[in-house]
Amino acid sequence: MNAQEPEIRDLESRLTDDHHQSLRLWLRMLSCSMMIEREIRSRLREQFSITLPRFDLMAQLERYPEGLRMGELSRRMMVTGGNVTGITDQLEAEGLVIREADHLDRRVYTVRLTEQGRQSFHRMAKVHEGWVKELMSGLPADEKDQMQNILTRLKNHLTDASRD
Repeated sequence: MNAQEPEIRDLESRLTDDHHQSLRLWLRMLSCSMMIEREIRSRLREQFSITLPRFDLMAQLERYPEGLRMGELSRRMMVTGGNVTGITDQLEAEGLVIREADHLDRRVYTVRLTEQGRQSFHRMAKVHEGWVKELMSGLPADEKDQMQNILTRLKNHLTDASRD
C-alpha cells in the first residue's frame, strides 16, 4: 500500500482492475457515503445521545413548522410507517415533538416539533453542519463544486431514466 492510497476495508475491497469503471465508481461513492454516515451516527450518539433516524425526523419537521402527517414523514424518510411511529413515540416521550389528531380524520396524525424540540434540533444541527464540513475538508472548494455538478448531472439522468 502506498502512502497516497488509504487501506480499504469496505465494499471496494473485493474489486479488481477487471471490474467495470461504473461499478468501481458506484462502490467508491457508496463507501464514502457509508463512512461519513457511520461517523455522523457515532458523533450524534456520543455528543447528543440521539440516533440518526431521530435527528432526521426532527430535521424534516424543522422544515415544516406546521408539522407533517405520519405518512408524509414515512415517505420523506424512506422508512416504514412503523419506524416513524416508533421514533415519534420516543421523541414525544422526551417532549421534543407533539402528535395531534386531524380534526377531520382521527386516524391521521400530524407531528410537529415542540419549542423544546426546535431549540434542541437547532443546537444539534449547528454542530452537525460543522462535522460535515470537517469530514469534507479534504477537498478544496473547487473540487467540491465539480463533484456537486457531476452528481447533479447523474441525479438528473437517473430521474429522467426512472420516468421512462
